[in-house]
Amino acid sequence: MAESDGGEAPSPSPSSGARAGGGASPEPRPPRPQLTKSRTISGFAAASIWAADRGGGGGGGGGVRDSILVRRSSTAPLPPPPASAAGASPAPRRLTVAVDDPSYAAPNGGVLDRDWCYPSFLGPHASRPRPPRQQQTPTSADRPSANPTAPPRVVAVSQREEEKSLASVVKRPALLEERRPLPLPPPLPPPRAPRFDLSPYLPLLLVVTFTSCTLAIWQWVKVMGLQEKIRSCSDGTAGNREGTEKVSWIDRDHGSAFINSGNWNLAPSSTIFALAVPLFLFKYIDQLRRRQTNSMRARGSEEEVPLKKRIAYKVDVFFSGHPYAKLLALLLATIILIASGGIALYVVSGSGFLEALWLSWTFVADSGNHADQVGLGPRIVSVSISSGGMLVFATMLGLVSDAISEKVDSWRKGKSEVIEINHILILGWSDKLGSLLKQLAIANKSIGGGVVVVLAERDKEEMEMDIAKLEFDFMGTSVICRSGSPLILADLKKVSVSKARAIIVLASDENADQSDARALRVVLSLTGVKEGLRGHVVVEMSDLDNEPLVKLVGGELIETVVAHDVIGRLMIQCALQPGLAQIWEDILGFENAEFYIKRWPELDGMRFGDVLISFPDAVPCGVKVASKSGKILMNPDDEYVLREGDEVLVIAEDDDTYAPAPIPEVNKGFLPNIPTPPKYPEKILFCGWRRDIHDMIMVLEAFLAPGSELWMFNEVPEKEREIKLTDGGLDICGLTNIKLVHKEGNAVIRRHLENLPLETFDSILILADESVEDSIVHSDSRSLATLLLIRDIQSKRLPSKELKSPHRYNGFCHSSWIREMQHASDKSIIISEILDSRTRNLVSVSKISDYVLSNELVSMALAMVAEDKQINRVLEELFAEEGNEMCIRSAEFYLYEQEELSFFDIMVRAREREEIVIGYRLANTDQAIINPEHKFEIRKWSLDDVFVVISKGD
Repeated sequence: MAESDGGEAPSPSPSSGARAGGGASPEPRPPRPQLTKSRTISGFAAASIWAADRGGGGGGGGGVRDSILVRRSSTAPLPPPPASAAGASPAPRRLTVAVDDPSYAAPNGGVLDRDWCYPSFLGPHASRPRPPRQQQTPTSADRPSANPTAPPRVVAVSQREEEKSLASVVKRPALLEERRPLPLPPPLPPPRAPRFDLSPYLPLLLVVTFTSCTLAIWQWVKVMGLQEKIRSCSDGTAGNREGTEKVSWIDRDHGSAFINSGNWNLAPSSTIFALAVPLFLFKYIDQLRRRQTNSMRARGSEEEVPLKKRIAYKVDVFFSGHPYAKLLALLLATIILIASGGIALYVVSGSGFLEALWLSWTFVADSGNHADQVGLGPRIVSVSISSGGMLVFATMLGLVSDAISEKVDSWRKGKSEVIEINHILILGWSDKLGSLLKQLAIANKSIGGGVVVVLAERDKEEMEMDIAKLEFDFMGTSVICRSGSPLILADLKKVSVSKARAIIVLASDENADQSDARALRVVLSLTGVKEGLRGHVVVEMSDLDNEPLVKLVGGELIETVVAHDVIGRLMIQCALQPGLAQIWEDILGFENAEFYIKRWPELDGMRFGDVLISFPDAVPCGVKVASKSGKILMNPDDEYVLREGDEVLVIAEDDDTYAPAPIPEVNKGFLPNIPTPPKYPEKILFCGWRRDIHDMIMVLEAFLAPGSELWMFNEVPEKEREIKLTDGGLDICGLTNIKLVHKEGNAVIRRHLENLPLETFDSILILADESVEDSIVHSDSRSLATLLLIRDIQSKRLPSKELKSPHRYNGFCHSSWIREMQHASDKSIIISEILDSRTRNLVSVSKISDYVLSNELVSMALAMVAEDKQINRVLEELFAEEGNEMCIRSAEFYLYEQEELSFFDIMVRAREREEIVIGYRLANTDQAIINPEHKFEIRKWSLDDVFVVISKGD
């Protein structure tokens, strides 16, 4: 067995141990169950010690000793056996072996002074003390314990047991090959931080200390010498003339000059400063040592950064984090330049210290002042100070120029704060912004104009240029643009969001889900404003399914307008009642008549039937009931009595253009007994696919009569249509009034359209297709092409008698194809969904479509709700499938042919049908008149005239 002093010798391999013990390697046999750690190690240790004590007698013993896999941990000889009584057999030798953790084992008199299982590759192990050997007795701890945290087991082995263990080992050499695997090495300790190297700073500290002490001693010696010389001269020659002259000379040259120049007061200060410099330097070095030690401990093995880069980084961080760092640095550099220049001038010239400081400042402020200096030293110092002054003032001019440029850029880029109250704030940018600003300007015209602030993630100059291209007179309303994100609270505070009377959140140009998700984040940002919001928030939504979530987050301050849903419902209403779109445009826009809600105390206690004819310049439509938490009651009964707190909903020109008047006398007459005509089945065509087409089908199901057909012509495969409709919430099997007919094709290809019976449809709706709805230009181009193709095909299939007239081309020969399309509109109604107002103007001029709906109607609705959020309840009821709706009725329902009546008379007659007449359109005109003037005027009516009414739904 090999022995080691400082380290451990490597153990022989199992194969070599087997050859030493038995000569030849044993034959392979099945693996035996692993012995417990305590028994195996105890047997091996006992055997090794027994063999070492006897010198390994016999070849077998040598083989066993060579095959033992336990290392000697000490070179000391085994202690002699304890003495026994005379004639008695020697006491059995006992050995205490620590099995699991040698640190808990009792010392063995130098036998095991190291851990037997300590890995050799970790270096030497510290020896344990060797107290006198003590007799160990077996205890209950010798038994195996299942608890891994229990103290290690200590085994007492007698000499006889050692022999038995050795015999068993000799009989079974294969067991000797089984070696207990060494335990995993403990984790390496973390590397120590390198010590602070003081050698570069020690010479500097010694030099500074020596220089400071020398300067302090020299200052004090000089002062004390001057004081002693002045005192001795003044005392020794008090009465002598020569002595007096000598004293005067000394006082003049040494005393007066020294005191008057400031050195007398400067000497103690300079002495204290000289003595304090080494202390501060030592403190700085000590602090630097601590910081470097901590930094090196933190960095560990990180790559060392050069000092130049670290200094540059620290300077960059300092100047970036402090807004006034540049000015402070410039001020400090100026002070240092003036102070160092003053000291230098004081040394090289004979002037006083304060005078030298003043000269140094003049040289810094004006580089030409040093021209009067005399002498080489003063000139060199003055030129140096002037050069530094030029650098300082150049830096100052650069900082001032940068500050001015930054301020101008902030004004140009819209980074300055808006200080406004009761303004309207628009968050976002879209194509509806132009028409929205126009409607808000018209609404503020009565008050002399207002302030509209636009916050969008665009450059301020670009926004202003786009608004200027509108070429619209804002009539006193000022538009302020700011660049920023509505998702950042700092940008919201920059536009005084808490002081705005209304906030409009526009939908973005992304797809519906992304746009609504962004609107939701904007609403969350608005709810996080600490100052709170004074006004309400109007949010433009793109998908009706996302509306409840936004209302849940925003609460009572949120009013939502679903643009896609509004256009879809308007298209259906206009397809069923031609001419209704123009009426909606008049009511939603601020150019004509619109809805207003106002409190009139003089009307309390009056019936609604009398209130209806009490406003000569307005048309009452409903009541805001105070007792029902402000619920708006549209088209109430005539017997409803207004109570205290109730407000009246009217259609008027402006909020200050109407007032109640005494009740006039009306000629009610007799209402013609004409029943409401029943609904007949209709045949409608949808060209295109909208993402909310399932909602439009549900609206049609509520409006149409049983037996109606809805043809759906688009590029979506028929198999996918039912899946999309079902996912949208439509119960196809539950449709009772309409029947779906699916046709697949492209609406801009003529041969596909010719396969459809276009001459048989009552209404055709050209939808903005889902595939191109993100691009307004492409969507409008597609809708316009589809409209022209359909009208051309209809004109060929539905010839008009007027086309045979020889006068059909008079004055219009170059546009005869447009006239043919106009005649085709007599048989069919086409409603086109046009998003751009410019395209809308082009199509409406040609009159080949009954009406064109655009985003302008949505902008009108947003502006109206922004002015008064209560109007949103009115619009929701009028757009809904149930409740009150806006209709166009023939005059035969209210009067007889050539009957002379006033507008008030017709309003009173319509109350018998539970309707409110709000306007009319004469037979020979194309424009309807809402809230007409001169309601008392009696005129002759025709049965071809039509009236616009608000009627209760069926």
